Amino acid sequence: MQICSVCSEQTPKYKCPSCRIRYCSLCCYKRHKDTCVPVEQPAPPHHEAERTSNTEQWTVEDLLHEGDVVDKVPLQRLQLLGQSKELRDLLCNPHLRRLLRSVDAADNKSDAMKAAMQEPLFAEFSDQCLRVVDDKAERSPFSEAADS
Repeated sequence: MQICSVCSEQTPKYKCPSCRIRYCSLCCYKRHKDTCVPVEQPAPPHHEAERTSNTEQWTVEDLLHEGDVVDKVPLQRLQLLGQSKELRDLLCNPHLRRLLRSVDAADNKSDAMKAAMQEPLFAEFSDQCLRVVDDKAERSPFSEAADS
């Protein structure tokens, strides 16, 4: 069984997209993001490069079958994102919408995410997304520390 690379106490549910360490909560993510050292990604094989350069949209199935199961957020939790008043309020900000569109349109999504995370508004948005989908955040002592 794996344990969180930040607190060494809980089972990790998430993986940092930059350095690939595993963490368990929003609090651990916040502690980690200040010291994150990105790992260089190897160049994709030729057939993957063709697929990513194609203008086809990714399907839900494409996304659901990637990576480790431990990093998956259940569909029911993802649907809560659409019901969050806090997220809707944040999305009223035109600057945040521009940032989200620029990440979505970027050729290199990883670099675009790293740049966007430097914007406090985008970091607030991503933190709120984690709060909504992290089922332990509501009843965990980490959630109180994350809000301070």
